[in-house]
Amino acid sequence: MSRILLSIFAVGLLFAIGQALECYKCDVGLWNLCITSKTTCKAGEQCFSGEGKAAKVLSIKMKGCLATAECNKVTQVPFFDNHTIYTMNKTCCAEDLCNAAPGLPSMVPFSLTLATLTASLALTGALV
Repeated sequence: MSRILLSIFAVGLLFAIGQALECYKCDVGLWNLCITSKTTCKAGEQCFSGEGKAAKVLSIKMKGCLATAECNKVTQVPFFDNHTIYTMNKTCCAEDLCNAAPGLPSMVPFSLTLATLTASLALTGALV
């Protein structure tokens, strides 16, 4: 009987580990530039995208994992010198890599088109 319970526990543990949420992470991004990496959230966290403005001019972005209780809230955040404070709206989602930058996928077709066009022109120039 104890082997059955131990087996069920082991399978449950593997299932729980396999369910860890993967998100994009960016500590601080300015305007539309937010250099991201991937991170794995802890239990009780979701992916978030944060957007705020400092001095009503500087657009600041953040991404990462956030405790579910802190999701979908506007918070006051200190900026670099800890004297400038701005508000940030943090929006959460609960699927892997759901906090991707909007518009990022549209850059890929543009880049591929530009590379193809450049290669075609180079090839045409080489044949003439």
